[in-house]
Amino acid sequence: MEPVFLGAVTILALLEQAYFSLQVIYARRKYSVSPPSTTGPPEFNRVYRAQANCSEYFPLFITALWTSGIFFNQGLSCVFGVLYLYGRLQYFWGYAASPQGRLAPLYVCAKVLWALIGCSTVGVFLSFSKIYLNTDLLQITTAALGLY
Repeated sequence: MEPVFLGAVTILALLEQAYFSLQVIYARRKYSVSPPSTTGPPEFNRVYRAQANCSEYFPLFITALWTSGIFFNQGLSCVFGVLYLYGRLQYFWGYAASPQGRLAPLYVCAKVLWALIGCSTVGVFLSFSKIYLNTDLLQITTAALGLY
């Protein structure tokens, strides 16, 4: 199957990152914080940190999304990806409003990211065992559980 859905979620993620960056530009103008300064009033600091935090996790998310989608299941990975992006948007808006507003979405994003990492790990392990050990562990497990 072509990874078109992974590509679509990736483009959504890129657009979300662009939106976060634009919000920092708007906050700079609103609170008169000129580059290269990265501090200002608390309202600016929260927007800036929300964007920075989202950017810091972006490589982890994209790597886990694609690895999970290619080696485990594209559909499930994309569902997790959209949930993660929605959580990050809620995180950004919550953090911009107040420091406590970031916490609940942060925990959701962490759980979804760990799910993607888990799917990636299982997928790579199953592929490795099939290709290099000539052992289809998924078929063996399915047969053992009677799930033909």
